[in-house]
Amino acid sequence: MLGRLNHVALAVPDLAAAMAAYRDTLGAQLSEPQALPEHGVTVVFVDVGNTKIELLEPLGETSPIAAFLEKNPSGGMHHVCYEVDDILAARDRLKASGARVLGDGNPKIGAHGKPVLFLHPKDFFGTLVELEQA
Repeated sequence: MLGRLNHVALAVPDLAAAMAAYRDTLGAQLSEPQALPEHGVTVVFVDVGNTKIELLEPLGETSPIAAFLEKNPSGGMHHVCYEVDDILAARDRLKASGARVLGDGNPKIGAHGKPVLFLHPKDFFGTLVELEQA
């Protein structure tokens, strides 16, 4: 069911500072910042060749990233994203296996313009998992 690792997401308290660190210190290629109001975040992708790092900054006080940063003020790993060939089939298989899909269970459009779902971290050893339609 799982495809390749699409990205590892890091919640950051200051997107501009995180971008500068990756660009200026590590020499990374960065995407332009993209606001995703439906998800409550602004994202930047760092291309590392075989996958991406997603830098997440809260977009508003009700952002789930704002709550994460309250507990982790310096930031940290927020989730991992895996590609799946058929997101609805993956959702149905996971639910049948007892995994919890967050939200209403229906995919939303993610930063890459593709359907995404999130799975409860308690079902995956404390790691929030995002699935993205390949």
